[in-house]
Amino acid sequence: MTAAATVVTRFAPSPTGRLHVGNLQQALRNWLFARAAGGGRFLLRIDDTDADRSEERFVDAIRADLAWFGLDWEAEARQSRHSDAYEARFAQLVAAGRVYPAYETTQELDLKRKVLLGRGRPPVYDRAALALSDAARARLEADGVRPHWRFRLDHHTPIAWADLVRGPQTVEPTTMSDPVVRRADGSWLYMLPSAIDDLDLGVTHVVRGEDHVSNTALQLQMFAAMGGAAPRFAHTPLLTGTEGKLSKRLGSLGVDHFRGEGVEPAALRSLLARLGTSDPVEAVTGLDALIDGFAIDHIGRAPARFDEGELHQVNARIVHQLPFDAVAGRLPPGMDATAWAVVRPNLERVTDAADWWRVIEGPIDAAILLEDRAYLAQAAAAAGAIDWAGDPWHALTGALKGATGRKGKALFLPLRRALTGLDHGPDMAALLPLIGRERAIARLSR
Repeated sequence: MTAAATVVTRFAPSPTGRLHVGNLQQALRNWLFARAAGGGRFLLRIDDTDADRSEERFVDAIRADLAWFGLDWEAEARQSRHSDAYEARFAQLVAAGRVYPAYETTQELDLKRKVLLGRGRPPVYDRAALALSDAARARLEADGVRPHWRFRLDHHTPIAWADLVRGPQTVEPTTMSDPVVRRADGSWLYMLPSAIDDLDLGVTHVVRGEDHVSNTALQLQMFAAMGGAAPRFAHTPLLTGTEGKLSKRLGSLGVDHFRGEGVEPAALRSLLARLGTSDPVEAVTGLDALIDGFAIDHIGRAPARFDEGELHQVNARIVHQLPFDAVAGRLPPGMDATAWAVVRPNLERVTDAADWWRVIEGPIDAAILLEDRAYLAQAAAAAGAIDWAGDPWHALTGALKGATGRKGKALFLPLRRALTGLDHGPDMAALLPLIGRERAIARLSR
């Protein structure tokens, strides 16, 4: 890469379903890689060559999910609109002998694989199609057999690259089948269109899951066959569930789930940005801190465990930082900045503010112990006599301490329980002025 080159990364989902948490992590890593490079570009590429399974509603959902997550992109590409580029590159590769037609049926290929496996050999395609004469191919096509197309691997040199996460990688091409790049019906498989787009879009770096390592080995030969410079690759471990193995449930955890759980985008970003790295998870509301702290070489090779419990802990720390203006539209009617500042330290989710607003506004249901009733009657009388313009909580507790001799929990807990219906919560010195004189006296008088 020259000194003037710009880092270009991409996120390339297929619109055959909703994004899940693993997709979101890869999108974030590619986004952070571009932003951390300074002047880098992050592209959204919709891999919609599978016309039967791709749906426009999922394209819209992908955009909406990324926007909720806080990611933006410089440009969007749609593979379904690049057919001319694919046809041109395909024709060049056929002419160069790097793509060839193969006529075996699915059943014939399955039988070949079973025979090889039965003999204890790897199920590598035997390239029988290359041995067909022109006359044999003509007879097959005259009989209506339409070929699928394979990319011919160069078996002379091991495939090697310096992976940005896994380090030096080497794959022996003779251990791999020539990949099918186009079906008999003319539709494309993933491998070749992806490589063509990476070249044409100027992608310089690709961060993706370690399940793509073998794809990278194949695509590196495709880049070379097309005469283009391959991107640098970083293959990261896949997320695992709390049970310590790959979890199918992770595939169902998407934006709708997290929004339903009251998870803030900043919390999910904070966790996913550091999950699987050597850096501690920090709850940060903005993106700049994540950009400044991103380093691709901090990503480890061990599987990264996604724990929703940890996510909710991070979420609480994020909520405790949110200013009133950032949440005003999600708070119950009448709740102002003062009330938000009082209840915020006790929240795990913004929606929990409604519970505390009910405590403030009432009515509440308080379980009063028999031995505290006389004490609370004294408290009601004292509450009517103190000055509420200053610090009513300390005025009230000071008066009661002197009159009753109570202290500690015996002094404070019955008051909190009668005033809020709970044994815990925000600082009563801040909460009592929100409850107000009339409601406080009424609650203590019960």
